[in-house]
Amino acid sequence: MNKGVRRRGRELGLKLIYSLQDLEGEVAVLLDDFWGNFRFQDDVLGEPLDDLSESVPVEVRRFAEGLVRGVAEHCADLDAEISRFSTNWSIERMARVDLALLRMGSYELVHCLDVPTNVVINEAIELGKVYGTKETSAFINGILDRISRAHRPQP
Repeated sequence: MNKGVRRRGRELGLKLIYSLQDLEGEVAVLLDDFWGNFRFQDDVLGEPLDDLSESVPVEVRRFAEGLVRGVAEHCADLDAEISRFSTNWSIERMARVDLALLRMGSYELVHCLDVPTNVVINEAIELGKVYGTKETSAFINGILDRISRAHRPQP
């Protein structure tokens, strides 16, 4: 899978995971609603398209859905890890974008061992620069780095 597919998949995954934080229903319903109602241009920001006949490439969609399903399935454990390594910040106090990025990054660090640690953390930082505040990048970098040290062998 090439870099562009995963990057776009992570961006869409972030948007979906952000949405999941308020839903009390099935992930499948969220995914169906999302893919059924939104189409995005093939660019970094994912701007909505006017032409609904265009769609997200299958590989991008599959990768994004894998992230979303993984985060949803392991959310309680991921939140426990995030809480364990975030000092002075409870889950409830975290900005929604930051929490969505931390959940997605933590899921990849703990459950997707084929993705290099630096890639997971760098991708989360880059998405944080686009969607978060100016503090987001440093905040998620610190927590994801601690999670990676606890779950992945260090060279």
